[in-house]
Amino acid sequence: MNMTPKNLTENNIDFKEMISGYTKHWKWFVLSAILAFLMATIYLRYATPEYAAMAKIRILEDDKAGSGLDLFQELSVFGSVKNKVADEIELIGSRSNFIEVVKELKLNTKIKVLGNVKNTELYRNPPINLSFIAEDSIINNADFKFFITLSSSTTFGYSEEEDKPVKVYSFGKNIQTPIGDIVITPNVGSFKNYKDKKLQIAVLPLDLVALGYKAKTVIANTAELSNIVDIRLQDPIKERAIHIVDALIRTYNKNAVDDKQEIADRTERFINDRIADIASNLSSVDQSAEDFKTERGVTDIAAETSVNLNVGVVNQQELAAARNQLNMAASMKNILDEQQGYEVLPTNIGLNDPTIASTTNRYNQLVQERKRLLKSSNEKNPVIVNLDQQINGLKRSMQSSLTNSVGNLELTVNSLSGQQARFNSKIYSSPKNERALRDITRKQQTTEELYLYLLTKREEAQIAVASTSAKSQTIDNAYSVSKIPVSPKRKIVYLASLILGLLVPFSAIYANDLLDNKVHNMNSLEKLTTDTPVLGEIPKLSRKEDKLVIKEDRSVLAESLRIIRTNLDYLIKTKQSPGVKNNIIFVTSSVPGEGKTFLSTNLSMILASTNKKVLLIGADIRNPKIYSFFTGTNVDKMSKPSRNKDAGLTEYLYDNTLISKDIINPMLVHHNTIDVVYSGRIPPNPAELLMSSRIKELFDEVSAKYDYVIVDTAPLMVVTDTLLISEYADYMIYVTRAGVTESKAIGYPLKLQEEGKIKGLTFVVNDVKNSDLGYGGQYGYGYGKSQKKWWKF
Repeated sequence: MNMTPKNLTENNIDFKEMISGYTKHWKWFVLSAILAFLMATIYLRYATPEYAAMAKIRILEDDKAGSGLDLFQELSVFGSVKNKVADEIELIGSRSNFIEVVKELKLNTKIKVLGNVKNTELYRNPPINLSFIAEDSIINNADFKFFITLSSSTTFGYSEEEDKPVKVYSFGKNIQTPIGDIVITPNVGSFKNYKDKKLQIAVLPLDLVALGYKAKTVIANTAELSNIVDIRLQDPIKERAIHIVDALIRTYNKNAVDDKQEIADRTERFINDRIADIASNLSSVDQSAEDFKTERGVTDIAAETSVNLNVGVVNQQELAAARNQLNMAASMKNILDEQQGYEVLPTNIGLNDPTIASTTNRYNQLVQERKRLLKSSNEKNPVIVNLDQQINGLKRSMQSSLTNSVGNLELTVNSLSGQQARFNSKIYSSPKNERALRDITRKQQTTEELYLYLLTKREEAQIAVASTSAKSQTIDNAYSVSKIPVSPKRKIVYLASLILGLLVPFSAIYANDLLDNKVHNMNSLEKLTTDTPVLGEIPKLSRKEDKLVIKEDRSVLAESLRIIRTNLDYLIKTKQSPGVKNNIIFVTSSVPGEGKTFLSTNLSMILASTNKKVLLIGADIRNPKIYSFFTGTNVDKMSKPSRNKDAGLTEYLYDNTLISKDIINPMLVHHNTIDVVYSGRIPPNPAELLMSSRIKELFDEVSAKYDYVIVDTAPLMVVTDTLLISEYADYMIYVTRAGVTESKAIGYPLKLQEEGKIKGLTFVVNDVKNSDLGYGGQYGYGYGKSQKKWWKF
């Protein structure tokens, strides 16, 4: 059965109340902010500051890079394609470049001075010098730490763990370690500054250190289409950051120059090989001409066949050029076919096919990139496997292009040979010696031209090698961005700590409110019972405070009870009918422990203080508690004639011979006179006993005699006792306890009232904290009560 009434589902957000729910906990916000500020101060005190170094370079285009390779444009080997800046940024920040930087600056060996709280790393001018006997390959892969204590200028203490006893060694002696022998010598210039200090020396793997600096380095171009690149690095040591950035630029330029140098050297070797072959052919042709002229005595060429011979010379030159192209293409194809691994190919050899030239250039770039990556990886690396696939594809493409080129050149040579045969047939009538001499002369001229051409290209290649320059231009060398550290930023840390300090209590309060399903004060209860009156709220009492109000009491408890009394009188007067007193008031709750007996007792006392006749009946015959409130020196039982002075409600319902006077106990409590009917002995059948008709007779009788009849009943949600006698109640005060009663429990009495099982339902909130009294804690009770300020206690 759903016991949540419609008014419980209404959700009207009051932002002022929401804000006040946080501001009333301002002390927690202040305390949290102070703690966060202190934590930020401690963090800034012991955090390692970092300094930023920045350099600015310009990526040069191919035609401006000064490589000298543009001199080979006539051979159609190197094109004018621009390197994209994004690709160059990736090359600058490559892992291999950082490994070379770490090697150059020896950054994988770190020396720290141990301190009480934090350690200080040394970079330049350390107090000791380290010399490793082992090979570089072992040192570069080592991960080893040890500690030394600089006890004197001649000896030092050595240990491999910080807290272990040290072994004393002399400077300059070999120390056996897991990574080989180490020789430690003092640095005279700075040794005295670190005497009696303990140092930690760490030898770290080269690749891990390189990856660490690679992750900290930011490389980016200043604008989308700009060739200007900024390189920025943050490091705890200002000088080291500058050195790393400068070394990175040097390494990048050096690798670019080395790549171009390798291509130029390969090209030069190819040209030298061709020059050697052509020189041999030229010498043979010259010897043939000399022998022919000597044997035949030929000294001049006849003029009658000059026209045909001139045409034949042109054709012969074209034929020679075609054969030269055919020889070069065939040589290039042989080199490619015979190549087993991945080596760069000669470029700029004079082939007229631009496709072969561009493919060769791309092939050489990929081969060089593969070699560079193999320095720090192996052939099973996915990147290298991908490069192998691209290289093999380019190789097949070049083989196919060269095959087609050789076929086309062979057709051209055959065509020119046929034309030459026709020209020769026209000069057969010339003297045989003249024709033979002319043939030799033509071969001599053609071979000599090609020889001179290759000599010129070799000189150009040597000039290109000598003039090779870097691929980038340094605009700004590495410099420190500022004298103060860039990290941690003090203002940001303090601001973040303040935000965090305010966020922690805010989150705690918000989470508590989000998960809170309890009633806390009158205001929160009224949101759940919009159509049912809430008479008031009772403050939370300390252990030292009296639990029973006295006459003319001005405590917060008494004032809150007076408000409840006023609201209750207003309800009684507005609903009172002529001839009907309408004065029987039941006090109940959801479960035991919510304060119904406390309210019924104190409400009786506050009503009696107005000189009204008040009767308090203990109708919770299962768990009677009224006895505990009427004990002590301030409580006197007034003498009364009675046949059974210990009789209570149970005895009255069970024994028909008893009358109301026998169970009513007049009492003087704190100068207030009230009548009390105790619950009596606990019966074995309380529910059946309350169904007796005598209970109605009792209520009718006392209602006529008294101004107020307060009935302390059993909890509604635990037993059925209260519902059995609820028809006799004119009003039912339902007591809820702040921080204990759940919001959904309020739906139960509201549902009973809708079903007509109870009537005159009202609510009271008990045990409300002083900060929550009133509406949201904004308006509390205790008017006229003097209180000391917290700073005066």
